[in-house]
Amino acid sequence: MTADESRLPQGMHVIRAGPRGAPPLVLIHGSGASGASWGPMTALLAERHHVVRVDLPGCGKSPAAASYEVPVQAGRVAALLDELGLRQAAVAGHSSGGYVATALAEQRPDLVGSLALISTGPALDALLPEPFVLRALLGPPFGPLLWTLRSDAMVRKGIRATTARPVEVADELVAGVQGISYRTFRKVLRANGAYIAERSVPERLAALQVPAGVLVLFGGADPRWDPASARRYEVVPRTRIELLPGVGHVPLLEAPEATCELLLAFTATGSGIPPAAP
Repeated sequence: MTADESRLPQGMHVIRAGPRGAPPLVLIHGSGASGASWGPMTALLAERHHVVRVDLPGCGKSPAAASYEVPVQAGRVAALLDELGLRQAAVAGHSSGGYVATALAEQRPDLVGSLALISTGPALDALLPEPFVLRALLGPPFGPLLWTLRSDAMVRKGIRATTARPVEVADELVAGVQGISYRTFRKVLRANGAYIAERSVPERLAALQVPAGVLVLFGGADPRWDPASARRYEVVPRTRIELLPGVGHVPLLEAPEATCELLLAFTATGSGIPPAAP
């Protein structure tokens, strides 16, 4: 697999892999992460796709920005795709990256051929109580202090608190998390909450016409979002819903091969694939 790194619009850090003439697949990470969260899946995906991994502003190797509102983030991704000359891409978002992917489809339907939402909570009332380690790291009064003192081991512990299976957390992913400031992270969380408080993701998608449909993938043991809330996406036409048993919030790390298999099958045939057996 060949890969190259570059900075495109607004200084966003981008890693591209796979044949440039292959169907484009854009990968958008969630809050408190970076494009490195897709690392375990990239080689397999790049066998069939021109894979574009982005670090959203203030995350990983991308510089901070003045605004982190979801529609603004989507506009930055749109500018990136315009710069690369990509259209009708398959766009996959993990967790809140699914909000940016949805907003991109709302703003620029010409850029989005299909959507895959992985562990993307549909609405605020589907959010589960946070594990203690995350509450301590992320919220006041201790969050700002702990954030500046956090070690690589603490970052790994925080990531593993969202999983249901033992996972390896690569140095690249830890470095991407360490590059995010506490101030940026809190702004991103508020912006994400405001986006789904205004209108749920299923409501937004039901109003769109995504040409090749929508894939919704949840871990059956997600500790962040109620896995049963995945069924709320049934209101969206041409949507396939998949649950991975025994998997938590980060299928990208916990079950990368199974996640790749589902994503590649979907990007190959869209919502026309037969429904999963009950």
